[in-house]
Formats: sequence, structure tokens, C-alpha cells
Amino acid sequence: MPIDEKFVENLEVVGKTSHADGENKHFIWGKGKSDGSAFSNEQVKAAYEAHGEEQVPLGIHGTTVAVDWDDCTAQGSCMSVCPVQTFQWYRTEKDISAAECLNATFEGTGKTEQDERLDYSDKSMPIREHDCTQCMACQEACPEKAILIEPSYQRNHEEADGTFVKMESGSVNPHAHD
Repeated sequence: MPIDEKFVENLEVVGKTSHADGENKHFIWGKGKSDGSAFSNEQVKAAYEAHGEEQVPLGIHGTTVAVDWDDCTAQGSCMSVCPVQTFQWYRTEKDISAAECLNATFEGTGKTEQDERLDYSDKSMPIREHDCTQCMACQEACPEKAILIEPSYQRNHEEADGTFVKMESGSVNPHAHD
């Protein structure tokens, strides 16, 4: 099932994952869905069982680079095509349950190559969402259609972060380029 293209309208922010640099973070949207592709994938189900973990809905991780963790089946196609290593396998940095990523902090030292996942319970984390060049390669490569690149959602990220500044009507954006 493809990622909800209107998730910023249909879901609420339920938490975040912070980057240890103290500046960057990505938000987690919604409580997730139990009918995502990951719930019917035999490799994913077996990996959760091997960890002794219950597979639970996880939501969408990221805003301008959004990965629906309930549809992510750890194929790694996104990692093989990303020119700036936006993604990492979260379990290769912290081998914790995916649910424990809610409000966790990561250094960004996890593995970034397609076949470096810990196992199929691992998820593609947009740890460097802020570095994305919007080339769309990951979105096109994802076999589950679990990724959405949407630069216009930067405002939603800033609103969730409390850093959005609305421009006065008629004022000039000091960050605009000529």
C-alpha cells in the first residue's frame, strides 16, 4: 500500500527522532497501521519473531523525506540510489525495537548500504532528512512505495518544530534568492 500522500493533513505528530548534533530531527506522524506491507511480509514477520518482539504499527518517519515504517520491508532500494546518504538502517546503530525509536536520539552512525541491514525488522530511517536533494530516486526505487519526497512539507516540519515564521503580507523573505 503506497504511503499516504496527504499524511501531514491526515495524521498528527506523535514524536520525533533526534540527531545527536542537537540541531536536526525528523518527526513521526500517526500511530501507524497494522495493514501495511511489513505486516504481511514473511521475512519481516520472521525477523520480529527472532527478536522476540511484537510487530506493532510504527507510523511515518520524516516529513519532507517520509518513510512509512509500516510498509517498509527493509529492501534497501532507497539506500542504493541515494546520492547523499539520507537514510541509515536504524538497528545497525541501536539494536532496539522500532517502537523505541519514538523520541530517541541517534548519532547517524548506522549502516547506509542496501544489504547492510541487521535483518528484515530493520527500517530505513531518514536520519539526514535535512541533507536530501529531492532527486526522488529513493521514492521511485522503493518496491513498497513507502517513501514520499515532498519539499513543500518543510512548512509542516517547521510547524511541528515550532520554528515556522509566517511572513507578513507584502514583506520580503530575507532568505529568498534573486
